[in-house]
Amino acid sequence: MNRVVMVAMTEAGETAESLAAQVGVDPKTAQRWVTHGRIPQTRHRAQVAAILGKDVLELWPDALKRREPAWFRPWTDIEREATGLRCYESAVIPGLLQTEAYAQAVLASGPLGADAAVYVETRLRRQADVFDRPRPPLTVFVIDEAALRRGDPDVMHPQLDHLVAMAKRPTVMVHVLPLGAGLHPGQAGPFVIATNGDGEDAGYLDDQAAGRITNDVASLWAVWDTVRSVSLPRDQSIDFLRARTWLT
Repeated sequence: MNRVVMVAMTEAGETAESLAAQVGVDPKTAQRWVTHGRIPQTRHRAQVAAILGKDVLELWPDALKRREPAWFRPWTDIEREATGLRCYESAVIPGLLQTEAYAQAVLASGPLGADAAVYVETRLRRQADVFDRPRPPLTVFVIDEAALRRGDPDVMHPQLDHLVAMAKRPTVMVHVLPLGAGLHPGQAGPFVIATNGDGEDAGYLDDQAAGRITNDVASLWAVWDTVRSVSLPRDQSIDFLRARTWLT
């Protein structure tokens, strides 16, 4: 609970409903700013602070302490409020499902390598923001088999154990897209589709330089339907992950 925000709302005579109407969000979203201590999306913080007559850092002192890249922060705001997440990944295990050791190995191999430890901590915090909520979102992951074959066995065995454990959660579904499925449109690159409490969708796509957010998700849904349809069912995916015959 964010007691500072709660007191500021009381002093200003505002409720979750009145704040939501002025800022343009669902009242449930505004309520979570108080009850769950959620930090509003970047574009909403200044509005809320002005309405309550407070400074942004007074209400959310941790807002500027986040260590993820600046270009990624808008997506974590969306992710934190999502009621549903659908993620397709072709080359690595999705960040939300990575173990600490695997995240360290992946981040150390890329442009963030010098600060890998810091970003690993941020990634683990993202996982907690999604999976440890009182009502976690429905998360569906499609992972290309190629991603499961890449990595040191000492790192991959615990990582695959973690995937199996996560896949057994009632709100988490993990599907393996086998190499035997052949060519498919998902090979163009990974993406995530987030659905919020109002039923609106946003998409996230990665490239070599940065990621971008799009509200034009029709094409992503078309790709998602394809990769999901050629993936193994949930139970068969878990069995596939347990077998891991490709690891020595």
